[in-house]
Amino acid sequence: MTKSTAIRSSLFLLTLGFSSQFAMAQRGEIESQTYEIVKEKSIEFAPANRVYDKVDPIKGETGKKKVDYQIIDPQIDLSSPKLTPSVAASSDEQKRKDEPDVLNNYVKLGAGNYGRFLGEAFVGGRPSEDLVFTTQLKHLSAANGPVDNKNSANASTNFRIGGKYIRSKYKVEAALDYDRKNYYFYGYQPQPETVQVNRDSIRQTINRFGVALGFENTDASVLVDYSVKTSLHTLRDRYEASELDWGTKLMASVPLSESFHALLEADAFITQRVDRFTYNRNLFRVKPTFKYTSDLFSVTAGINVANETDSELEINRTKAFPVLNIDVAPFDGLHVFAGWNGDMVRNTLKSMLGENMWLGPNVQILNTDKDSEISAGVKGEGLAGFNYEGKVAYTQYRNFYYFNNSLADTSQFSIIYDPGKTKVLSISGQAGYNFNDLFKTSVKVNFFDYSVADLEEPWHRPDLTLNWFNALAISKKLFVTADFYMLRGIKAKNFQSGEVTKLPVIADLNFKIDYLLTRNFSAFVALNNVLGKQYQRYQYYPQQGLNFIGGLSFSF
Repeated sequence: MTKSTAIRSSLFLLTLGFSSQFAMAQRGEIESQTYEIVKEKSIEFAPANRVYDKVDPIKGETGKKKVDYQIIDPQIDLSSPKLTPSVAASSDEQKRKDEPDVLNNYVKLGAGNYGRFLGEAFVGGRPSEDLVFTTQLKHLSAANGPVDNKNSANASTNFRIGGKYIRSKYKVEAALDYDRKNYYFYGYQPQPETVQVNRDSIRQTINRFGVALGFENTDASVLVDYSVKTSLHTLRDRYEASELDWGTKLMASVPLSESFHALLEADAFITQRVDRFTYNRNLFRVKPTFKYTSDLFSVTAGINVANETDSELEINRTKAFPVLNIDVAPFDGLHVFAGWNGDMVRNTLKSMLGENMWLGPNVQILNTDKDSEISAGVKGEGLAGFNYEGKVAYTQYRNFYYFNNSLADTSQFSIIYDPGKTKVLSISGQAGYNFNDLFKTSVKVNFFDYSVADLEEPWHRPDLTLNWFNALAISKKLFVTADFYMLRGIKAKNFQSGEVTKLPVIADLNFKIDYLLTRNFSAFVALNNVLGKQYQRYQYYPQQGLNFIGGLSFSF
């Protein structure tokens, strides 16, 4: 067994194959580019006969390794980019972490207009060769906002500690995190100067606590390959709403031959929601499939069975969905894929607030049935760091959800479900280019055509989104990132007046500059919403215009 250090970095939202994350603090402008550094021990094993995804990956493997399981709730991949600003880790910190004798720990302080303040600390360590831990504390706030100064202030505080214990035959992961958001429902109608809005009456505070534990076998000689993860999350807001959510997930693979595998995904979620009433919402899912792989193609076929219960709605139902995916690699660097899939998309109060934090009290939470999704596309990579993907999908949903200003209070939002069949045609294309880590660019375009059943319009869902990201290392000390976002076609309705509004096109341009002063110190400045447009992602909630934040970072 050999030891090595694996450093993985993710570029927020835009870089292909990377993950996005949600932050409520300082909602308004688009989030600056985020670099997430995870340093852990990597263990290499003898080549195993079974490979979970033999054809699907585009990039070549650097060595045989166990399956990197990541089981997540299925999402309706139609929402627009998260318009949630944050201050990213400096790219100079990323540069240092890519070099020998790195400085992984840092303390960061920053400030800007709108009374913005940033404080962040990250400490990681390795007490032994098998154990690694990370601890992070972050606070980001704005004393004023785009409407009535302090009435649109906000603050976010997050603490997270996690660890991994890695041995030759198994890996154990654990994490604990706490998140607090404080903000105001400032989407009220303009008031006369003589009228003063009671800030306490429009204030919202959300406290979330979570703990997770995972176990994965890493012994390549064991026949059954598996991973188990369990997590417990609690959420409570200022209006006495709460949610307790416990989920356990399993993924397993058994080789029937060198090219043929039996796969199993199963998960169980037990949820208790307290609002006007107290009720339980549970979901159980099992997805057995078989996968055949060869050097030319792979085929996965099976069935996805889901059962949900809801004590408030007196629901206890079970549905089965198809699972069929084909991936053909006619030659190196090109994949042609197609699929026919379905699922029960699990919605919770936590997930809904993750999309729209302006939800009012007692919103109804229902799961969404993705009855059928037929998709096809191509993906690949060319010479000199170029990669691309194009995809077309036609999906039928039931209980597809939308957000719109509520009838009782237009400054708060309700969740509206379409009980009939919602049909969505989506066309997406993305491309990226990397040049020796000196220059990176990626662009992604999504087009959506909604055919609603029992609603007037697909409220607050865009029909076109565009994301364009660029990163440039001008020198060993100077790094610049730029990103541009565009959303079009958002419609909203005031149910009190009956007026339907098509919101203006959202265009947001952002820059971030990092300069390495010394080995330990760096300076950064982020310019957000450079175009200065106070656009509205959600009706009656104009966002901050041109804003900035700058500061210093100390690494050790």
